[in-house]
Amino acid sequence: MADGLFLFPEEGTSILPFLIWPVFIIIMMLYGQRFQAWMALNDISRSLAKLKMMKEHSRTEAVEYVKTNFKPGTDPSEKIDQFLEYFTILPVDLDPSGIVGKIEHVITQRDDRMRAEIRSMAPEADKIGTSTTENVLEVATVLNLIYKIIRHFYLLGKRTHSFFVIIQLQMIMPLIMQEAEALNSALDAFKQSQPIGDGIGAMVVGGMMLDKEKKTLAQDTIFSESEHNGRSLYLMKAEGPGGNVGQPGKAIEKMIGEMGLQVNSIIMVDAALKLEGEKTGSIAEGMGAAIGGIGVDRFKIEEVALKNNIPVYAVVIKQSILDAISVMKKEIAETTDKVVEIVKRLIDEKTKAGDKVLLVGVGNTIGVAQ
Repeated sequence: MADGLFLFPEEGTSILPFLIWPVFIIIMMLYGQRFQAWMALNDISRSLAKLKMMKEHSRTEAVEYVKTNFKPGTDPSEKIDQFLEYFTILPVDLDPSGIVGKIEHVITQRDDRMRAEIRSMAPEADKIGTSTTENVLEVATVLNLIYKIIRHFYLLGKRTHSFFVIIQLQMIMPLIMQEAEALNSALDAFKQSQPIGDGIGAMVVGGMMLDKEKKTLAQDTIFSESEHNGRSLYLMKAEGPGGNVGQPGKAIEKMIGEMGLQVNSIIMVDAALKLEGEKTGSIAEGMGAAIGGIGVDRFKIEEVALKNNIPVYAVVIKQSILDAISVMKKEIAETTDKVVEIVKRLIDEKTKAGDKVLLVGVGNTIGVAQ
């Protein structure tokens, strides 16, 4: 040792400690990435096993639900296994002209086919039972699809030893597992026909429709007439208590286009995904068509609003994806009266006496009557 500079170990000192770190560094340089990939594969494998359990559980629950509630003449297992592999091919969008109409046609045909298949499998099922079974099967189908996609990339990364495929899959697994667990927990809510968080918009408007005459506007979509401070109110929601979302876009087109009602304002109430850190059940106001889905209904509402120069106001109740498809939490259910007061304030502030206001409650109506 000279002036703090290391030269050689002292005589009689083992050289092994001085070789450990260089050897370790060389090994990590050569095999560190493989070791990291091996750890990532183990992590993904554990999540994949959980996904498999969820997939098999949802399939078993769907079979038992049909057997218990409708007592079909034959075992529905084979038919349900076919449901789990159903897919929908969306129209080509190279030329976007008319794409919304094509998407609507495909989605409508898909829904009609699924309901027809359910009726053939369970002829004793009524309208509510059919819609509930459809929701249960959709959960099982999505969980089956998630499992197959994750398994595909897991096996692909394992077979090709692609570090980047494996690491990317590991990074998104927590988000995927969160959605899968939300879907898995939704099964009980659908089977027991209990309201879910997504149905808060329909619940708000459904409460305002009690004891009023209901009329059908479109498939699984109804409306009633009411009044508030000299304004005519048209209340619209999907028909409950089955698990429907209705066709609000087509219904509004029919009401304003074919029926010729001169609507001055549209107010839409719906659930919205909250950001991390936001409070479940917090309420926000905004502008625009508050409705999710593939986009067909929102397009139709926006087209009608544009052609007739109708302002569209939105009131949303914030919640997580888990809250949206699970049994409705107390914090969400308790917002009903607050939302009604906000809607009434909007009507008073944004319209005048004699105006006609359309109030649309958006969301899945499982367990939500009117």
